[in-house]
Amino acid sequence: MLLPDLREQVLQANLELVRQGLVLFTFGNASGISREQGLVVIKPSGVSYDSMTPAHMVITDLKGRIVEGDLRPSSDLPTHLVLYNEFPAIGGVAHTHSEYATSWAQARRPIPCFGTTHADYFHGSVPVTDVMKDSEISSDYELNTGHAIVRTFQKIDYSAVPAVLVANHGPFCWGPDAGAAAHNAAILEAVARMANFTLRINEEAEAVGRALHDKHYLRKHGVNAYYGQAKEKK
Repeated sequence: MLLPDLREQVLQANLELVRQGLVLFTFGNASGISREQGLVVIKPSGVSYDSMTPAHMVITDLKGRIVEGDLRPSSDLPTHLVLYNEFPAIGGVAHTHSEYATSWAQARRPIPCFGTTHADYFHGSVPVTDVMKDSEISSDYELNTGHAIVRTFQKIDYSAVPAVLVANHGPFCWGPDAGAAAHNAAILEAVARMANFTLRINEEAEAVGRALHDKHYLRKHGVNAYYGQAKEKK
């Protein structure tokens, strides 16, 4: 069986989406990539999370050709592949229909950074894609969803804002591996929920100032980060 460790990582990322209450039934999907081998591991389409094992994971190449697996891969595979091809620093992707993040996507509104919880993970607002054209939907829909995401990040650092809202659809998140992508999906849902409450309490609430936003993001990310424990040198 190819890529046993990555299969297990991707399975656990998918199960984490369930544990965090981000998916219903067979909704949602997570994947991971082996950059060395140019292979992607993704959950199968429409299979219950309760019954999934590492052996159920489907392995494809970066063109979507099945390399190993007897089941059909997630229908969102083409979107994942676009992201892997266009965002070379990512190692995992997660897609959900979580309630609050999806509500922002349906409203076609980016999620502003109202406070430090958001700033810890996203160095800017979480953007929303443009509405897809009918022609993009009727032909190669999932592939074009990926292209819509990439267009949204033409002037945004995808590493600093590892999430997007696809208009009228839902969120996609990514990270250095599948587990990190699932983690970012959970954080995105939390900040989407808090942003919703913030605007209900004060509809004129303003985004956090740049100094505080930068402080909270940069103390956790980048060469001068100091949050947490230092990694041991090998």
